Amino acid sequence: MNRIKLTMQLIIVTIIVSSCKGGGENKEQSKLDVKTYLEAASTNEVSPTSEQLDMLRAVLPKENFQLAPAISDRDYWEAVAATESGRLYVEDARSDLNLQPEVPITDSIYRLANKEGNRAIYKPRYYRTMTRLEHFMLAECIENKGRFLPQIEVYIKAIMDMKSWLHPNHDNKTNDVLEGKSMAIDLGSRRFGSGLALAEVLLQDRLSEGIRQRIKTTLQKRIIDAYIGTTSGKTKTHLNWFKGTSNWNSVCTSGAVFVTISTSQNFNERLIAVGTAINSMSKYLSGFGDDGYCSEGAGYWGYGFGHYLYLAEIIYDFTNGAVNLFEFDNPVKLENVANFPHRYQIAEGVFSPFADGVTKISDDGGFARKMVARKYAAGFPPVSKNQKTSDTYSAFYQLIEWGYMNAEKDRGISVKVANKLPNHTYFDQFGMVISRGIQELPLSIAIKAGHNSENHNHMDVGTYTIVLGKDIMTGDIGAPSYTAGAFSDNNPARSSWGHPVPKINNILQSKGRKFEGKIIASEFTESLDRVVLDHKKAYEIPSLKNLVRTMENDKSGNGTITITDEFLLSEAGNFGVAIMTLSDYEIVDANTVILKTGSHSLRAEVFSEDGTLKITDQRVPVERLREGGPAYRIGVDFTQPIDQGSITVRFTPVF
Repeated sequence: MNRIKLTMQLIIVTIIVSSCKGGGENKEQSKLDVKTYLEAASTNEVSPTSEQLDMLRAVLPKENFQLAPAISDRDYWEAVAATESGRLYVEDARSDLNLQPEVPITDSIYRLANKEGNRAIYKPRYYRTMTRLEHFMLAECIENKGRFLPQIEVYIKAIMDMKSWLHPNHDNKTNDVLEGKSMAIDLGSRRFGSGLALAEVLLQDRLSEGIRQRIKTTLQKRIIDAYIGTTSGKTKTHLNWFKGTSNWNSVCTSGAVFVTISTSQNFNERLIAVGTAINSMSKYLSGFGDDGYCSEGAGYWGYGFGHYLYLAEIIYDFTNGAVNLFEFDNPVKLENVANFPHRYQIAEGVFSPFADGVTKISDDGGFARKMVARKYAAGFPPVSKNQKTSDTYSAFYQLIEWGYMNAEKDRGISVKVANKLPNHTYFDQFGMVISRGIQELPLSIAIKAGHNSENHNHMDVGTYTIVLGKDIMTGDIGAPSYTAGAFSDNNPARSSWGHPVPKINNILQSKGRKFEGKIIASEFTESLDRVVLDHKKAYEIPSLKNLVRTMENDKSGNGTITITDEFLLSEAGNFGVAIMTLSDYEIVDANTVILKTGSHSLRAEVFSEDGTLKITDQRVPVERLREGGPAYRIGVDFTQPIDQGSITVRFTPVF
């Protein structure tokens, strides 16, 4: 196909997509004022009030949402077929065509996964099955030869034969969803439901009538009724993500809303679903600081905010722009959230693995990266290239990308953020500071205050990560892998024992919102960054009268970072801190440790004027860590009980 013909087809496609996505005539329509809408919300519920529903009726189309034209629209799909991404999509699907679905799993595997929290025995099967089905559907739409239809129906039947779409460890202890006693939506079920909904809206009469009817019945029960019932409080559920601030909210909401607005033939159901989603996203976004800070870290930012952007896109398209979640009720905050990954870098492409975060983020298909550039002109850090270009929601993200083909200029991708990182970044609402070195080989640190009820919390107020160049040398060791026991408060990697924070009388930090830290002083200059953090409240210790951590990053010469903990107890007790590392190390003497990576070395010297210190190293007793391992806790403790004093750890590069 020549380029002129393709361009003409893409112009046609743009017109068709605008028509089918908008669900209405090309006339001026009112816009929903999200701020006013939220002011009319119920205080305790996410289900829309009657006043909110009246506002939405004025802007919601009467027709169902169509994410992309159906297979019968050959102009659209032939234009897609002419693109490189369309060709590769068919190739990927063709290579999997002879593979059978890997669901349903047996009841025994489901129950075992529920009991032990073992994701490995089911999760890969779930996601391989869903991804193949999505690939088969889009490939069939592109090719239009019927080659993929038999397998599509096999996969759809297999998914509908599953007793539960939940991740087994998300069912309750008595497996009520598996037993048919209740219904709930989680990260897995919203994906299964979305896949079936996509099959219905794209393939339509290419599927047998029996399959289509069963899809509609299944989606009504497992997704639409479950979403509206649980969010309204009419149906009890053990999963209340729709009131939360974690990635679960945006991920599950996006799937439930897509299914409802695409397949429900009841206007009121579509109305309630969109209305609920807006209220629910107010809860989700409240988990970010006004400055954009995401306590879940850069990895979960991509997963959670990526799905928020997906939800914003489908609702924007569904309502012809009348409901704009890209701005929501605070456009400045949304722009700050979009820029979070760029500002969160310690060094280029390197992040602190605080909580369940990751040190490097993957491209994940590029959807979040492209959308923040497109909608907010936000920059994006370098990403890991060690995975396939398909992503966790590939078919849906891909359809949106194809929908942007030949789009108008103001929807094009642009970036306004400079690549050079500033000397420091201060997310003051959550008490998170990143101090970046200015040397040829920069010595940098991220340190946080926060509180012990944040998402994925590790009871780690005061934790830090030190980076030399682009190598993480010491500090937070990150999350345990999501296996059995990973989320237990007794997991050493999830408690303050496994973090570079004080241990007092063998007592660790406590869990809960009131256990917090506050940055009480800060200074940022060209040559020195200084942060003073009060984290006494993170510990439930009556005898603890004062606990202050001071971080100084002296950027002169090769750089020096010092961490000093000052304490006061009403009676003598045991006090110590820890140097945590995933690196090789050598204990040189009673006061010196050398931390080593393949590229760099960092000297850690410990000292105090208030007593004798001892260094004791211990392997972190956790089998699997997300960042690899093994990890080690190098304890630095006073040899005798003491009621007042300080310990300083000084880090300097070794050349």
